[in-house]
Amino acid sequence: MSKTVLAAVPSETEDAGWGVRAAVDGLRAARERWRLAQRREAATREFPSRAALQRVAEDLCGALFPMRLGPADLHREGEDYYVGSALERALTALHEQVRLELGRGADASSDADAAAAGIVRAFAARLPELRAILDSDVEAAYEGDPAARSVDEVLLCYPGLLALIHHRLAHELHRLGAPLVARIVAEIAHSATGIDIHPGARIGPGFFIDHGTGVVVGETAVIGRRVRLYQAVTLGAKRFTQDASGALEKGAPRHPILEDEVVVYAGATILGRVTIGRGSTIGGNVWLTYSVPPNSHVTQAVVRNETVNT
Repeated sequence: MSKTVLAAVPSETEDAGWGVRAAVDGLRAARERWRLAQRREAATREFPSRAALQRVAEDLCGALFPMRLGPADLHREGEDYYVGSALERALTALHEQVRLELGRGADASSDADAAAAGIVRAFAARLPELRAILDSDVEAAYEGDPAARSVDEVLLCYPGLLALIHHRLAHELHRLGAPLVARIVAEIAHSATGIDIHPGARIGPGFFIDHGTGVVVGETAVIGRRVRLYQAVTLGAKRFTQDASGALEKGAPRHPILEDEVVVYAGATILGRVTIGRGSTIGGNVWLTYSVPPNSHVTQAVVRNETVNT
């Protein structure tokens, strides 16, 4: 393992008047207070690196779609070589990041190393199936948007596809036991697209996010096949359950279930563990906190009338 080389802290005479020495001392004291409160020791890097995982995600995107998301000078005859080298690089780096999560910065134990290796091997085995699911997402976007001229345009230009590639990768890592690494991968896409999908969300094939900015999909959301969301849709929680001490319970089902072939238009907010039945359409800017049966058409007017009548 490579060692980090630390530069000497500037002396007061080298400080150029900025007060660097005082800032260094104050920041060290703040770190020590935090670590003491959290009962952590500061031996080595404690958590996975966002920068390293961004490179991993880029290599994985290229390996999944080499002629579209791979290097600009790639030719068909070199695809397998490129995919192999990109995967070797990505999976080796991913193993280190997963090991960091499992070991939380301590020197790698054989248990953490072996567990991380098992997660990465299982993740690699899932990549061909993820590519097939992503193909269905690309086709859904092409078929669902009259502005799309080709599947290549969808893959190269649509932020919803970029968010979905990252989500499919992150969801596998979350499912396999690396939730922090998964969350970082998801947040990389969130920063790039404005689409916030928690890696715990379960999303079926043929998913299409049109435009996409401001979409939020919570951790325990379940989305069926061939579902379409438009911009600024929220699939969120209505309330949070607490344990006997008043602390929020983690992981409890609290987000919506959207069955197959549901369409949710721009600005709609669906909250709580409610079920939107198969084939339903939820109109723009609707605020919905109850389940609806299959083939429902819910608009603002419907919601207002039901609210008045109750």
